[in-house]
Amino acid sequence: MLAEKFNLRGKTALITGSSQGIGKGIAIAFAEYGADIVLHYRSDIEEAEEVADEIQKLGVNVKLLESDLSLPGAVSNFTERLFQITKCIDILVINASVQIPCEWNQVREKDFDIQTQTNFKATFQLIQQVAPHMLDSGWGRILTIGSVQQVKPHPNMIVYAATKSAVLNLVQNFAMHFADKGITVNNLAPGVIGTPRIEQEVPESEERIEKRLETPSGRIGQPEDCAAMALLLCSEAGNFITGQNIFVDGGMSL
Repeated sequence: MLAEKFNLRGKTALITGSSQGIGKGIAIAFAEYGADIVLHYRSDIEEAEEVADEIQKLGVNVKLLESDLSLPGAVSNFTERLFQITKCIDILVINASVQIPCEWNQVREKDFDIQTQTNFKATFQLIQQVAPHMLDSGWGRILTIGSVQQVKPHPNMIVYAATKSAVLNLVQNFAMHFADKGITVNNLAPGVIGTPRIEQEVPESEERIEKRLETPSGRIGQPEDCAAMALLLCSEAGNFITGQNIFVDGGMSL
């Protein structure tokens, strides 16, 4: 039956940045379909515990793991602790990222490094550390959370947009490596989603640019919109989908 292909019972999923926003929505959706969850957060333990309580009510196991992935060496420390609390990660969703809006000529080296470390380098390192366990089991799902800015870069998020484009290239490369190993690798690219991030102050752009960045649907999306697609891509239902970039953006990428 088709419904059974969405069943995640017996799987363990790590979702980075899952104490709020899109990551939280994905973690809860996976738990609803039976997956045990490793919930990653950067610093707010109370926020993470609230999400964990919500997940536990769904009858699955949930474990919390803290890490600031913007710090050098953070991934190796994080994965070392990760494999102390769970033997294997079947599903890896890399959602945590940093967005520092500013005009191109105001970008500081520190801000550049934080965004490239968190969004790009940490993505590569997490896949590099987690994928061998998937290869041993012959099954795995890797999903990166990109952005519509891969194709419609906001002029005041020049570094962020570039890192998301770089991650898509990683995804396509890893997908070729793993396609015959039972592991799929995909990128989900949201548009404007109703999360705390949209409250960030972004410098105004010229009217012609702001017009180009409008969403044709006339509304913003919700984390659940992304979670539904993530469930497809990370379950058995998505076993023949790999190396793809899938927009969940209300038509903004058009």
